[in-house]
Amino acid sequence: MRRRTLLAAGGATAGVTVLGLAGCADITPAVTSGPPEKVTYLTGFNLTGQDAPVFVAIEKGYFRDRRLEVAVKAGFGTGQNLKLLRSGQADFAVLDVTGALLEYGAAGHRGFRMVAAYYQRSVSCIMALQSRGITQPRDLEGRRVGYTAGGVNKTLFPTYAKLAGVNDRAIRWTNLPPAQLRPNLLAGQLDAVTEIVIGRPAVEAAAGQPVSVLPYSDHLRDLYGNALATSLTTAMGNPRIVRRFRDAVLQGLAYAIDHPDEAGQIVTQHVKTYQATAAAAEVRAMAPFVRSGVGIGHIDEARVVQSVALLQAAGAIPEAIPPNEVVSLELVP
Repeated sequence: MRRRTLLAAGGATAGVTVLGLAGCADITPAVTSGPPEKVTYLTGFNLTGQDAPVFVAIEKGYFRDRRLEVAVKAGFGTGQNLKLLRSGQADFAVLDVTGALLEYGAAGHRGFRMVAAYYQRSVSCIMALQSRGITQPRDLEGRRVGYTAGGVNKTLFPTYAKLAGVNDRAIRWTNLPPAQLRPNLLAGQLDAVTEIVIGRPAVEAAAGQPVSVLPYSDHLRDLYGNALATSLTTAMGNPRIVRRFRDAVLQGLAYAIDHPDEAGQIVTQHVKTYQATAAAAEVRAMAPFVRSGVGIGHIDEARVVQSVALLQAAGAIPEAIPPNEVVSLELVP
């Protein structure tokens, strides 16, 4: 299918620009005139250093060059982001690929399509201050663990717990808004929180002590991490704007991981309370998840099938999900 797409594009390359993204190449129509189109972008969860790519794309003019004006809003996790996409309150959003599969299978969320992978591996984890003595999954039993409803970390936890030998019902879960999770952890109100692996530098900097990290990928291998998604209506009805946005944000991603210190400074320009050094450390931590031997942004159809099979085997989703029901394969770089 990819070969057919490229051959079809080969006959109409006049007036287009070719964008190389560290091993990822695609062809998108040049946009040279007219007012910018306004779009709204939801981050995955709150505003953190991992959102450097979209801020870099804004500051470097990657969106402007593609006649786009982007409003960035803090996301609320995969479940809520899907609702906002479907309702038309956002044009693009960050979703966790596994979370999107779970929402599609169990919650019946439809009407979205993923178009590029930010992370080639899952970054979901449970994080605790080292002083809490949580060093293995079973240490979570009886502890207070903070989460945000609709976030993939909580949705995926029962599957992780089954494989890690943890009694999910023995955990004292506390539901909090995204912005309150880290402060409550640092204040000692929680023993642990759902987090992302690359958030470790920022949490350690704020806590002034090491943290313990329990990555879901230790037991849930081969799952994708975050991805760029849009509504089915946009993917089907306006693929050109999808490609323009996709290319700009992936260009920002490539630049950010190649220039983490500069990217950290750019994050603080947009999120005043975030330390540039912490943001830069998070961007550095992103690199191995972004570059894993494939082109930046690539989503492999066979891997999506494997992910679905793994979740089915764990009892997390009731039936198989065709990859083209959740991924617009023709829009994947």
